[in-house]
Amino acid sequence: MKIKAVVDKVPGGMMIFPLLIGAIIRTIWPGLPDDTVFKSSFTGGLLTGSTSLLAAFYICLGSTIEFRAAGYVLKKGVSLWLSKIVTAAIIGFLIKFLAPDQNHMFLGLSALAIVAAFSDSNGGLYMALMGQLGKRQEDVAAYSIMSLESGPFFTMLILGVAGLAAFPLRAFIFALLPLIIGMVLGNLDKNMREFLSKGKDVLIPLFAIGLGFGINLKDVFQAGFAGIILGFGVVVVTGVVLYLVDRLVGGTGLAGVAAASTAGNAAAVPMAVAAVYTGYQSVAGQATVQVAAAVIVTSICVPIITAFFAKRSGLTRGETSVQQEAEQQSHVDVPAKEAHN
Repeated sequence: MKIKAVVDKVPGGMMIFPLLIGAIIRTIWPGLPDDTVFKSSFTGGLLTGSTSLLAAFYICLGSTIEFRAAGYVLKKGVSLWLSKIVTAAIIGFLIKFLAPDQNHMFLGLSALAIVAAFSDSNGGLYMALMGQLGKRQEDVAAYSIMSLESGPFFTMLILGVAGLAAFPLRAFIFALLPLIIGMVLGNLDKNMREFLSKGKDVLIPLFAIGLGFGINLKDVFQAGFAGIILGFGVVVVTGVVLYLVDRLVGGTGLAGVAAASTAGNAAAVPMAVAAVYTGYQSVAGQATVQVAAAVIVTSICVPIITAFFAKRSGLTRGETSVQQEAEQQSHVDVPAKEAHN
C-alpha cells in the first residue's frame, strides 16, 4: 500500500489526516481522556501529549537553522505574529463600538468567539504546509515566534479582561527555548544537526493526532452555520492581511496564507476567559463550539488555498529544489569547462 504517497498528494496531508483521525477517536469515545487507564498509557501520552511533541519538533527543526538565519526567523515570526494579534484587536474594537449586544451578534456569534478564533493560528498546519510547500526551513521556524499567540492571554488582552492585560516575559523565553537549544546543538556539531534534523518530519503527524484528539466532531456539527461563517472569515480577513505583511517583509506571501487559520487549542480559550470574567459565562459554551467549527473549516480551506497559491506562483518545494540543483550544477560546470579549456 502506498499510504505515504497518497497522504503527500494532499496539501498538509501529514497534518490533516492524523488530525482528523484524532478528532474521530475523540468523537467516538468522548470520555476517553477521563479514563484513568488511558491517561497512564502510552496511547494516552500520544493523544494528549501534543505539547511535548511540539517541543521535540522545535529542537529538531532548530538544529537545521544556522545562526546567520536567525534574523530572518525573527523578522518573519514577529511580523506575522503581530499582524495576527493587531487584526484581532481591530476587530475587537470594531465590535465594541458597533455591536449593541457583544454577546449575541450575527448568527449568535459573540465577541469572545470571534476574537478567540482570529487571534491564534494553527501552528501544526502552518509548519506542515511550509515544510511541504515553502522555500526555506526558516519559514517553518517562524512559528516559534508566532506560537506566542497560543492560550487565552492575548484574547483576554484584546477583550480587556481586568487584571490580565499583560503577557509574562517568561512565556516568550519558554516558547523560544526548544528552538534555541536545537540551533545551538546544530551549529556546534554538524553531526548533531544531521541526527536531529531527521526527526522533524516524523514528528508532524505525531503531534497532529494529539491536536485532533482535542476536537469533538459532534460539537462542530452543532455549531452550525455560525461556526462555518467564522472559519471563512478567519481565512479571508487574516489571509489578506498576513499575505500583504509577508510580502512587505520580503517574503513571497505564502507564509502569510499558510498562517490564516485557527489553532485547535483556541477552542479552549472561551472557557478559560469565562473563568476569569463572568460576563462571558453565558456564551462560553456556544463560543467553544463555534471556535471548534472554525478550526475544522480553516484546516480544510487553508491547505487548499496555500497549495493553489504555491502552484500558481511556482513556489512549490519541488520546483524550488530543481531550480537550486540547476544553479548548483551551473556553478560546478563553469569551473570545469574553464579548467578543460
